[in-house]
Amino acid sequence: MNRDLTALKPALVWKHFAEIARIPRPSGHEEKIRAYVLAEARRMGLECLEDEAHNIYVRKPATPGMEDRKGVVLQAHLDMVPQKNNDKVFDFENDPIDAYVDGDWVTADGTTLGADNGIGAAAILAVLEDDTLRHGPLEALFTATEETGMDGAFGLKGGLLKGDILLNLDSETEGELYVGCAGGMDANMTFRYAEEAVPAGMEAVRVSVKGCKGGHSGIQIVAQRANANKLLFRLLNATEIPVRVASVDGGGLRNAIPREATATVLVPADRVQDFVAQTAAYEQTVVKEFAGVEDAIEIRAAACDRPAACLPETVSERLIRAVAGCPDGVQRMSLAMPGLVQTSTNLARVVSDGETVKLQCLLRSSVRSEKEALGEAIRAVFALAGAETELTGSYDGWNPDMASPILKAMRESYEALYGREPAVTAIHAGLECGIIGSNYPGLDMISFGPTICYPHSPDEKVEIASVGKFYDFLVHTLGNIPVR
Repeated sequence: MNRDLTALKPALVWKHFAEIARIPRPSGHEEKIRAYVLAEARRMGLECLEDEAHNIYVRKPATPGMEDRKGVVLQAHLDMVPQKNNDKVFDFENDPIDAYVDGDWVTADGTTLGADNGIGAAAILAVLEDDTLRHGPLEALFTATEETGMDGAFGLKGGLLKGDILLNLDSETEGELYVGCAGGMDANMTFRYAEEAVPAGMEAVRVSVKGCKGGHSGIQIVAQRANANKLLFRLLNATEIPVRVASVDGGGLRNAIPREATATVLVPADRVQDFVAQTAAYEQTVVKEFAGVEDAIEIRAAACDRPAACLPETVSERLIRAVAGCPDGVQRMSLAMPGLVQTSTNLARVVSDGETVKLQCLLRSSVRSEKEALGEAIRAVFALAGAETELTGSYDGWNPDMASPILKAMRESYEALYGREPAVTAIHAGLECGIIGSNYPGLDMISFGPTICYPHSPDEKVEIASVGKFYDFLVHTLGNIPVR
């Protein structure tokens, strides 16, 4: 495999991305990548600082003759989603990403690549380093912990940014300009219980769901991919065999569609083989249902060692029914913009610890009232099951401004470069633009980027040619920013 990313063009972008890929930076562990960005800014002789929310801010003066142009803020986030294949041994807090060239793409060996949003950060560093470029006053904002809660954007204080335009470099289809995004909210559910001894006459079975594609819970939700948590609990709910949950561990990150889920369950000793057979038949049903969408789903049940304890019968029954009944996936499509998801939810996590079962859904919607109604619907389901629900982290979306001056300028730039107009659309994901814009209401904002496929999954890859087009477009845009 060719691992020399520095031979790719544009050279400065790939140089910085190669360095970024070697720096561990899962959400919440971004100290090393912040140190790298600050060191690079100081090496370039640029003003820089780290704020209280651990965002990095860099300022680069206008090139001579461009001082009268509107100020531009280039923005990307520094963290990445740490997802790996089940058989991959990897420590995201210490190991470098093993990135390599695979034909027309750059990908990673068994893990997420971190092109989301490492390519955006690398492009900003390339602009800051290249003194041959023409541009007006520039600011760079590298935000913290975007993937697990947009902490940096929420913590950004007013008064720091001076620019008139914000270019967010966190979109994932080259040739598209994003002018709006969904808002979001977390639903956190908790079942509390005191463990009980395993009843006599019950044997343990380990049930596993794996092989689902997963992906970004905003971007890939429209693909109708399987949710491993839902598949697991659908089986437990559908069987007529008495089932008691002993433990469960399903899904991972709140913004990733669950690819795997496992549970240890207890069934009557004389029904173990029946349950195993039912699971095999259920697997075939699911494979047929998801034909053309999923190609590697595996659902297995096998006898295992009896645990010492399990959930109380009532809690187990209510948990199974609540997860089976919990809304998941696309809830409504946009009528104003065909093909765009308007409202969705992702049942991202179900995990027990001996005292609680905690579940998490990430809700997204471009309509605040729909997002709130969906949250209350989920709360109602789990209230009936005796669980507590907290709705937290709510933020509004970013409403499109089709009269935006920077939108007009970027359309013209793209057409001048590539002979066609870019697509203008919105995204069903929580870009930081909405949060930053609420703190800086005068900012004129656009989001764009290269083509990244399967973000938030170990299949993540970025198209090499699209990185060149994206960067050339960025450079051309900066050279044609309107006068103040």
